[in-house]
Amino acid sequence: MKIVLAAIAMAFAVPLQPALAQAAPAAATPAQVQVAAAFVDRLANEAFAVLRDKSISRDAARSKFNTLLKANFAVDEAGLRLIRRHRASLTPAQLKAYREVLPDFFVNTYSDRLYDFSSAKVSVVRSAPRGTRGDVDVHTRITDPKGGKPIDAIWAVKMADAKPLISNVTVNGVNVSLTQEADFNAYIEKNGFDALVDFMRKAK
Repeated sequence: MKIVLAAIAMAFAVPLQPALAQAAPAAATPAQVQVAAAFVDRLANEAFAVLRDKSISRDAARSKFNTLLKANFAVDEAGLRLIRRHRASLTPAQLKAYREVLPDFFVNTYSDRLYDFSSAKVSVVRSAPRGTRGDVDVHTRITDPKGGKPIDAIWAVKMADAKPLISNVTVNGVNVSLTQEADFNAYIEKNGFDALVDFMRKAK
């Protein structure tokens, strides 16, 4: 679930030098890579600690987990990416309705997929720059407590904002965002966009 930010140039009496007017895109620095790795490690530990807390109910744990995801995922950007094929044909009212139901649907989708691994151990394996916009891929391994095959997950971390944010997750080679986008496209083509929003609103 990406918004292209347009830079607005202001005209002044003395023009800026081209090199100073707009910084060229650049890959994440070693320091940013370290920050992203530490961010994913902390988030994973906090998230699974909530799910493992036996002192609270499953519903309460899920509520806390969802709050944690909302605060650390680039929900709006990721959600808009899921409907990019249909953006041009949507009315402002349709887009507003979609954005309103997106956060709960988005985090519920991720929490449902991660809840089954609540007792697992997540370890950061390595991290590397992603593209030329300062983003980072953090590679992790989720160890199955039941002795199953370890699960490899790659967390795409946006570093351009005031704080790191997760923009996507790839699990065992399956890109969650692309899979969800394909599901949305199929649903919209069959039922229409308004039906998708209604489905998302009712999903628990």
